[in-house]
Amino acid sequence: MNEPDAYLNLDVLHEPRRGRTFVYVLPSMGEDLTKVGFTHDPVQRFRSFHPRFFALFDLEQGMLIETRALRDARRVERLLIERWPEHRASAPLLVSEAAGGHTEWFRGIAGEVGAFAGRIAERYGYDVHAPLRAWFHHRFTERADALYEWSSRLLDLIEWQALNLPVQARDARPAKVLADTLDACKAVGIDLSGLVSPSVLEWHECGGTIPRRC
Repeated sequence: MNEPDAYLNLDVLHEPRRGRTFVYVLPSMGEDLTKVGFTHDPVQRFRSFHPRFFALFDLEQGMLIETRALRDARRVERLLIERWPEHRASAPLLVSEAAGGHTEWFRGIAGEVGAFAGRIAERYGYDVHAPLRAWFHHRFTERADALYEWSSRLLDLIEWQALNLPVQARDARPAKVLADTLDACKAVGIDLSGLVSPSVLEWHECGGTIPRRC
């Protein structure tokens, strides 16, 4: 029980799908900043920017263009980048620099980028997924069967630490990973009741309180 890495390496919402490549248009929440780029796995990519990406980015206004190969995604991204060179901007401070997410940010294109990206997709016959919240809801739902066991194992580890270790010796990562994952599910409209155990649901509703009463 004192080796949490074995649990944290299991990302229940991560399911890489090689071959397909997605170009993303990702607006910031409450700020006229938009990130464009491409990835094989939007879930992992957005999490690399910030573990609570669903609060940092506007999933209602964001979109994905699903291309058939990496070279197609590079072409679409280049068309987007070259469209607004004078609008290049710095990334928000909250975005992880280690993730390489500090390039291809634009300010002042929110009113145009969606329509322009849609025209590119139509021209080349690519599928568009918008809003992003609906795409994430579908993706997370596909992985929901694994959520029950994964979340229960993490809660067991969290409770074991609370019962056996002093506060300064506990690893905070399991609680953060579990809370962020459950919050992400709720943010995209997934009802957690029935998908996680009553104990996990109570822990989450109590804000990660141990013991599980609030």
